[in-house]
Amino acid sequence: MPVKKEKPGNGGYDINPVHQLIDGRVAIGYEALADRLKHEQVIILDGYVGVDWEEVIRALEVIFEKKDLLVRLYNVKDCFKGEDEINKMVTPYLGGDDPVFGRKTNLRLSDYFDEKKISEIGLDKSKDINIIYGTGSSLINVEGCLVYFDLPKNELQFRMRADAITNLGLSSTKDPKQMYKHFYFVDWVVLNEEKKRLLPLIDIVVDQQRPGEPTWTEGEALRASLSKLSKGYFRVRPWFEPGIWGGQWMKDRIEGLNKEVPNYAWSFEMIVPENGLVFGDEYGMLEVSFDMLMFQEQENVLGKAAKRFQDEFPIRFDFLDTFDGGNLSVQCHPKPDYIKKEFGENFTQDETYYILDAKEGADVYLGFQEDIDPQTFKEALEHSYETKEVLDVEQYVQKLPAKKHDLFLIPHGTVHCSGVDNMVLEISATPYIFTFKMYDWQRMDMDGNPRPLNIDRAFDNLNFSRKGQVVQDTLVSKPYVEASGDHWKKIHLPTHPDHFYDIYRYEFDDEVIIETLNQCHVLMLVEGTAVALDLLNESQTFHYAETFAVSAAANSYRLINKGKETAKVIVSFVKDEAC
Repeated sequence: MPVKKEKPGNGGYDINPVHQLIDGRVAIGYEALADRLKHEQVIILDGYVGVDWEEVIRALEVIFEKKDLLVRLYNVKDCFKGEDEINKMVTPYLGGDDPVFGRKTNLRLSDYFDEKKISEIGLDKSKDINIIYGTGSSLINVEGCLVYFDLPKNELQFRMRADAITNLGLSSTKDPKQMYKHFYFVDWVVLNEEKKRLLPLIDIVVDQQRPGEPTWTEGEALRASLSKLSKGYFRVRPWFEPGIWGGQWMKDRIEGLNKEVPNYAWSFEMIVPENGLVFGDEYGMLEVSFDMLMFQEQENVLGKAAKRFQDEFPIRFDFLDTFDGGNLSVQCHPKPDYIKKEFGENFTQDETYYILDAKEGADVYLGFQEDIDPQTFKEALEHSYETKEVLDVEQYVQKLPAKKHDLFLIPHGTVHCSGVDNMVLEISATPYIFTFKMYDWQRMDMDGNPRPLNIDRAFDNLNFSRKGQVVQDTLVSKPYVEASGDHWKKIHLPTHPDHFYDIYRYEFDDEVIIETLNQCHVLMLVEGTAVALDLLNESQTFHYAETFAVSAAANSYRLINKGKETAKVIVSFVKDEAC
């Protein structure tokens, strides 16, 4: 992400949405940061895994030296337990040889540290400044100015793939897939809990994603800005990933994306564990993790759903692009009790496919054929895996035609995948990595390696009653007009009883007023040019295919059509009975 907001191009989809920083300003660089800190006797530099602490300390040390300030440095990394002990501690959560899945840890950051070493740290009063730095430095029992360094998850993964970072407490890298599994099930869980604890205490927050050019602001300004978002609207910064089945729809239509990649398979439109919120002003932009908003303002954001979901944002929007690409893998998702028992998640990955766009002849694979025999299907999958023979998928799985604005329902245990030439808006419960692949069309991954399959896990979860006519009757949404007025319609797109979220589409020529009814609404303009969102005496324009949310605390909002054709806006929220 650039330091400053670039001028918009064609007024379309914005890959770097920014929220106004309240009661503060964005500052840039280590010089400005050092100037802010030069009168502090004790400075605590804490932050997320993946932060380049060597860069941070080297830069500040040089600047303080130029200011003739004597500095004592304490690297909290020296207080970690031994690596053998840390490896032994985290191993039970890493899933052994499983290439994808572990189990969410219940470890805390303090478990990584040697209490004796921590207690032995003492400040040097002969120095002008004592700096304690590194992930976990706030655990040292001293008072000081707390500076928290955050890092977007996409930047963390870029550094991971470049072998530039390690997992928490370790000194050597691993295969990127194993590192990601370690991050997801252990490091992120541990550090998110610590971030939640520290958020009210942070004096300065720093975005360290740009080498040599951090942006930062005061903690009070961040907390005030989060408070304002929680009463109005927000849009996270999306990020985009190529994939072996990826397509060309996003690459061709979204300005500002890197065109050198072969395709884009995903856009993380709103996947809370991975996305960030960007705050900015005329000076610069600063990104913090989305979960900071949930840690501080869960009740304002979620309203009545906060009692169930607490600081876990429940709904996910993302894109699956197969335009001129390939089929997704044949897959299913876990049952609620399975995902809880096996992986430690609180709710499961129930999905829907909303067809944002499709070429003529596009299809979705969904549900079984009427004559499905589970044992025969499993044997065919295993035979295909062992021999690399192509599987006749349609012998077992139904293939349904897909067209714009169709909604396919994919509750847990349902066999499914998107076919070629779809642009899918995936509206889902938030969990997003728990996909059990059964067949992948004999493809290799982007690195030329076999993609892992999870046939046994899939068969622990598949629902074989979803077959034949049952698929058409229960897994294809049947929209109907629930309410209408002059130049507008409210259309209900019913989801499956297993889905805890509902979906509506508002179609309007001029404007429509929507009440939140104490629920957070996640929205996207799925047809039209642009809409203006009016609430709290403010107006913000959103363009085609941009995801945004309105907090429950907003109470009501107005959408105004800014284009010449009818605007169609999808709205999703938690069902009342699921709160």
